[in-house]
Amino acid sequence: MREANLTLIQTFFIVARDGSYSAAARKLGMSYQSAANHVRRLEQLLGERLVVSEQGAKTVALTPRGRSLYKLLLPELDTMLARLDRTLQKERPVLRVGLPQAIFFYLMPPVLAQFRALFPQVEIIAFERDTALPEMIRDGSLDLCITERYFGDPNVPQHLVCTYRPALVLPRDWGAPPHGEIRPWLKGLPFVTYEPGQLLRNLAIDYLQTDDAEMEIAISTSGSSSVKRCVEAGLGYAIIPAWCIEGTETTISTVDLPELPEIPIYFGEASFLARNPYVVALRQLCVGLTSAIDA
Repeated sequence: MREANLTLIQTFFIVARDGSYSAAARKLGMSYQSAANHVRRLEQLLGERLVVSEQGAKTVALTPRGRSLYKLLLPELDTMLARLDRTLQKERPVLRVGLPQAIFFYLMPPVLAQFRALFPQVEIIAFERDTALPEMIRDGSLDLCITERYFGDPNVPQHLVCTYRPALVLPRDWGAPPHGEIRPWLKGLPFVTYEPGQLLRNLAIDYLQTDDAEMEIAISTSGSSSVKRCVEAGLGYAIIPAWCIEGTETTISTVDLPELPEIPIYFGEASFLARNPYVVALRQLCVGLTSAIDA
């Protein structure tokens, strides 16, 4: 396989995926015979048949070795080809990062400033979202992600870069809850939180619910900035990341919640980019992402 170039592998992959030489030829802008010759050359390098084509048939079949090779390539090659296509279109290095809006807003600017000082030629495209991140990496729409979610996907390896503590925020004119009696004091007051399925929503509900009754939620929204804004407007209390609290707020009060566990933040990338120098550098810069704010 060391002698097999990307062109041969790409042609075989598209033939296997689309089921015919003619379909692959159209997609790659080459002749039917060229597509067939690429596959034959790859077979010669491997010393095994990969594709079987009946005389006059419009489709091809894979041999057991061909199926094995296709399955080996399948998780990553589509993603690699999509990324290469986008990079070539721009003719400059690009990193596409998916991450929640609040992480980008509160935590990333200092990291990006350091990264830009090292690699001013690299364009960073940020997709501010917290859902479908592994799917977007697998389909080639993203290169990497920064998120609280752990996917357990071998095609999107993740690395723990930091943790943070959640904190209770409430309108300042409510006064302070009695020490040791936070949950009973909050009972019946309007609660603002995240959309269903988000980690901090589940953690907050588990902590605040004092009986078997269903937790009453006043407002659910998508991100920490929106949740915090609702609290600033006096619409309710919330549990949000401590790094969202800048210390200059005049309309909200903050209560530490040491009894709650620390929340992890993971850096993940497409597996074939694990040694990419830009990805490695950004991952290293994200280690301790919350430490400056926590301090």
